[in-house]
Amino acid sequence: MRVGLYPGTFDPVTHGHLDIIARAASLVDRLVIGVAINRDKGPLFTLDERVAMLEAECAAIAGARGIEIRVHPFENLLIDCARDVGASVILRGLRAIADFEYEYQMVGMNRALDPAIETVFLMAEARHQAIASKLVKEIARLGGDVSKFVPPAVHGALRARFGRA
Repeated sequence: MRVGLYPGTFDPVTHGHLDIIARAASLVDRLVIGVAINRDKGPLFTLDERVAMLEAECAAIAGARGIEIRVHPFENLLIDCARDVGASVILRGLRAIADFEYEYQMVGMNRALDPAIETVFLMAEARHQAIASKLVKEIARLGGDVSKFVPPAVHGALRARFGRA
């Protein structure tokens, strides 16, 4: 069984993330969405909120693809998380060349830590390439409409968080 791990902070989950999840689901037998507990980033949404958003959004993808998608919080090294969930492949989404430079370094380090775990890059669909969670939060904080970038439930959570429900 091929297990894939797609890690991120998902603060919040965007259409770009969901595009990568749907496409990754066709490459593996089980997909684990690793939700990073990164206290240094100061997430807008709590870990429980991010996990719940992902579980809700991934349910339809899992059903449509006939695959198990599990959401798994982690705070250790990515390579250790991959081992913990039995992943043989780490799936990473790319939006632009700038993403690749950082990811290239990470792949090298991860391969040194465990050469048996492969990394696969998936490019976001062109219409999702500009979407970044950081920008979505900033636009929402300033009262802009982010409904094009996130699912309806996430849009509602952002509006509620910024007092615009």
